[in-house]
Amino acid sequence: MRRSFCALLLFLSCSTWAQGVHPVTGRKYAGVMSADGAGWLTRPERESEEHPDEALKAIGIVKGSIVADIGAGSGFMTLRLAKLAGPSGKVYAVDIQPRMLDLLRENLRKQKIANVEPVLGAIDDPKLPPSAVDLVLLVDVYHEFSEPQKMLRHIREALKPDGRLVLLEYRGEDPDVPIRPEHKMTVAQVKAELEPEGFRLDRVKENLPRQHILIFRKN
Repeated sequence: MRRSFCALLLFLSCSTWAQGVHPVTGRKYAGVMSADGAGWLTRPERESEEHPDEALKAIGIVKGSIVADIGAGSGFMTLRLAKLAGPSGKVYAVDIQPRMLDLLRENLRKQKIANVEPVLGAIDDPKLPPSAVDLVLLVDVYHEFSEPQKMLRHIREALKPDGRLVLLEYRGEDPDVPIRPEHKMTVAQVKAELEPEGFRLDRVKENLPRQHILIFRKN
């Protein structure tokens, strides 16, 4: 417990707080974690706190899928996605920090994974090809966007007509989830922010200990 609490303090100290708020909900944008906080992404407790394999099973990753992991960091979810998509699939691993992508490339090399393409994105554009992606995954990332409306418009352009946008976010409705309010979101907040950008909420899954799984499709 103490180690987990210390990791949480490290995570918060490595975030740069944005000043903006969302024009629809008034939600304050959280900052983006720096590469110095990469240890938070691979902390031992993350498996038990977030159940990543259970999350991906609930989402459903089809062999041969083209997937984008936005906010990929050092590859905690990217490596899992690559194995699920298989050799005939592909994962675009997007991050705005070159140092994070360097760590990701090293992890890909160690595990001999060849179906991942690291992508240096921008704060307002994930730099994905148009109409090419089956699934865009944002794991504890959307709340950090400082240009969420522009990002969503580009994500929508990158998705195939039947593509899905999936967000994992810590439950803002639950005061017992030990994360600062800026790093949690309610279902109502997410729905209110995404629907004006051409998405509709398809389903919400609540089988994880602390996070919502919110599955959106294009209108």
